[in-house]
Amino acid sequence: MIEVDSNHCQIVEKSLTGERAVDEQTFASLTILAERLQRLKNLDKIFSSVTFSPDVRELKAGKNAVAVG
Repeated sequence: MIEVDSNHCQIVEKSLTGERAVDEQTFASLTILAERLQRLKNLDKIFSSVTFSPDVRELKAGKNAVAVG
């Protein structure tokens, strides 16, 4: 199970560093990690201040951006 968990982290990390393309797998991993973080926050308020790094937040925001042209 730890290997699967770290795989999502590795996918996002490699996407951020340019070692792999930012694709649907990247955004799927981001979604899974965000859900897991939310579960931790719901579990105990001690996790309430835990957030993604600015780079990850920017990457996630890119998914939500709509191209206008």
